[in-house]
Amino acid sequence: MYEYKFVETSLGGFFSTSTYRETIKSNASDGWKLVQVLPLEYTGYGKPKSYEIIFERPLQQGGKSGE
Repeated sequence: MYEYKFVETSLGGFFSTSTYRETIKSNASDGWKLVQVLPLEYTGYGKPKSYEIIFERPLQQGGKSGE
């Protein structure tokens, strides 16, 4: 059985920096495995603006999911 974590992040843009690499590295060091990246929002030109990164890890004995 697995527990899942959902983290919203950005690829950056003209006035902002990207945060996805830091998000992935930080969660990987805590034992989370990257499962999927989903676009959440789009610009008027159809380019994704924000993303949700989905991580999983084995559920610890007595642990709860839904973080």
